[in-house]
Amino acid sequence: MPGKLGMTATQRQALLRNQAANLLWYGRIETTKGRAKQLQPYVEKIITLAINTYEDTVEETVTVTNAKGKEVKQKIVKDGAKKLSARRRIMTKVYSLPEVKGPKETKKEFKARTKNIKHPLIEKIFNEVAPKYAERAKEVGQGGGYTRIYMTGQRKGDAAETAIIELI
Repeated sequence: MPGKLGMTATQRQALLRNQAANLLWYGRIETTKGRAKQLQPYVEKIITLAINTYEDTVEETVTVTNAKGKEVKQKIVKDGAKKLSARRRIMTKVYSLPEVKGPKETKKEFKARTKNIKHPLIEKIFNEVAPKYAERAKEVGQGGGYTRIYMTGQRKGDAAETAIIELI
């Protein structure tokens, strides 16, 4: 039997995961009013989780043998326990989106840019979105309020109330 949004729980969860991934990747999406209102707290919790843990890193020195057979010490920056846990929780809440090659980017440049990135959306959340909103929280003095919903009227085909939800 359908529940909220006229869907079963698994269908609704899949819809929220998909729309949250697209909203975090593109910064704005157009959807229905009901879906936007369901999506807003879902995305804000993801962003809050990333903000609270994005600085948790551990630096480690590792001895590695290079091509010439010499042992060389390298510094490696890894996620701390809290950031790793948050990263895994966020991965369960959004679908992974593939990195897209730029219009004037060559295949070689694209491969070099995306060489060590396994989950581009998660990297974007922790490297771009979280620092941006952490800085905003310090300036404004409040947490939350990372998204905005604009009502755009009725859709022509079925007269559903549409809205645009975007990251501020």
